Amino acid sequence: EDTDLSKYQSAIDLEEPTLKKAKEIINSHKLAMKLVDVEFQGDKSKAIFYYTANKRVDFRELIKELSRTFGVRIEMKQIGVRQEAAMVGGIGSCGRELCCSTWMTEFPGVSTSSVRYQQLSINPQKISGQCGKLKCCLNFELDSYLESLSYFPKTKQILKTKKGEAKQIKIDVFKKKLWYVYKSKDPGIFELSLKQVLQLLEDNKNGKSPSSLEELIE
Repeated sequence: EDTDLSKYQSAIDLEEPTLKKAKEIINSHKLAMKLVDVEFQGDKSKAIFYYTANKRVDFRELIKELSRTFGVRIEMKQIGVRQEAAMVGGIGSCGRELCCSTWMTEFPGVSTSSVRYQQLSINPQKISGQCGKLKCCLNFELDSYLESLSYFPKTKQILKTKKGEAKQIKIDVFKKKLWYVYKSKDPGIFELSLKQVLQLLEDNKNGKSPSSLEELIE
């Protein structure tokens, strides 16, 4: 068992200098690819080179040179940018180690709708991870937001008062608060509870309306 462990440790010790040398070889071939990591088998008979690339890469000559240089069989394996971040690792904006490099084993797609449902600003610097893609954690609480949002009125639903119609400008899902302004641009932003808004919509449906939003707040 000790012999087997020493073999694996020996293979691991080869990886860092091999990675450095391989990057130099790739640069000399002027290939549009980025070498991310290299992994040797325990018996050091084969090495897997992980890389990212935006286009198809013809690395036939590269494989020949790598094989001659390192004296092993070479396998080139293309990975995505999320897998690259998982291999490299790092600290996220939350201050913790990247989820992809610690516990995540699958990388489901993340869409901008996850950002909208959570009322987040579409700021690429804040919603993108180290891989440059949307943060995986945007999916973690999405189900909770969707469940809570199902109780809220649609954004375009109008509140009718005798003073005028009001439109929704903001909501707080977990505090169950909504903010409205008059469509007539009368001054004021009015904070209402979800219960108040639902009651007002029901009254509007039955042909009733309060004097104003100010009245509801008072």
